[in-house]
Amino acid sequence: MKLDNAAHDLFSPVTMGALTLANRIVMAPLTRSRMQPDGVPHDMHASYYAQRATAGLIISEATNISAQGRGYALTPGIWTDEQVAGWRTVTDAVHAAGGLIVCQLWHVGRFSHVDLQPEGAAPVAPSAIRAEGQTYTENGMLDVSTPRALETSEIPGIIQQYRHAAECAKRAGFDGVEVHSANSYLLDQFLRDSTNRRTDAYGGSIENRSRLTLEVTAAVVEIWGHDRVGIRLSPVTPDAGNTPLDSQVMQTYGYLIEQLNRFQLAYMHFVEGATATSRSVPEGIDLDALRAIFKGPYIGNNNYDLALAVNRRKEGKVDAVAFGRPFIANPDLVHRLKVGAELAVAPRSTYYGNGATGYTDWPVLAD
Repeated sequence: MKLDNAAHDLFSPVTMGALTLANRIVMAPLTRSRMQPDGVPHDMHASYYAQRATAGLIISEATNISAQGRGYALTPGIWTDEQVAGWRTVTDAVHAAGGLIVCQLWHVGRFSHVDLQPEGAAPVAPSAIRAEGQTYTENGMLDVSTPRALETSEIPGIIQQYRHAAECAKRAGFDGVEVHSANSYLLDQFLRDSTNRRTDAYGGSIENRSRLTLEVTAAVVEIWGHDRVGIRLSPVTPDAGNTPLDSQVMQTYGYLIEQLNRFQLAYMHFVEGATATSRSVPEGIDLDALRAIFKGPYIGNNNYDLALAVNRRKEGKVDAVAFGRPFIANPDLVHRLKVGAELAVAPRSTYYGNGATGYTDWPVLAD
């Protein structure tokens, strides 16, 4: 695609809170399952992220905030000193390459297995409703386990897990953090009435179901300041088991976004459609109307190519665009998009596992 002058805005700097991005191309969080069981990043991971540092902003792969938050094997953590030191090698490498990187804070909630939980405990969730689907464990793919409902008295401990992880991310040298309240993981499970059947202060009404996401965001803002915190939402993305959406998507997420405005966050990272699947949305749902409620910078995500990014930017519907899978095989994606070069396509077999193969061995255009 040949770019006209109006499209060059994609490759111009933009400010999001305290972050000044060199361009409006964001690297979306990509789970790659390249960690060891301890969740500690190493030099290979530093190389991977540094190779992609020409993105205006890198959002790290989803990073577990605690041992309880794990739902998949070989994913990173950000709650131990060893994990902090490992991530410091990553952030130092990204900064040396001129990039910015934020840590996506993740608790999977019910989508886990007892093999992944401390002492084989049941996963936790707003309600004891088992998800469909399988997750990846050290013993292979297994059906997810039935969760237990969190007691009201345990909620402050969940918020403290996010607070501690945010503190660890600061020590690790990240430029900010992103609260993962999407993809039917823990915070999103509290939001949706399909997965939240509670009758306490965290269930029932839209205000109550939004409470945990807002309290977590407030706690993280206390650590980082409002201008280095972003949030990810995905109103119409089901989990791996195709969990039903909230029965009132527009009202629920509309209320949540209105309440988020009081924090003056660095950005909202929004999945437009079903993550990595489709941009279509159910009848009666208008994601652009939800987007318009947010008063800060907006990052659009989901199946973007250059043409869509250019058009959405021209229409004023995005401030930046997150690309996911294209960054796997194109570490120099920003340059390739800018010059209209052909993009390499990574086979699905390289997405997860395999060590450095299909991870750090993709050539840049100059090669």
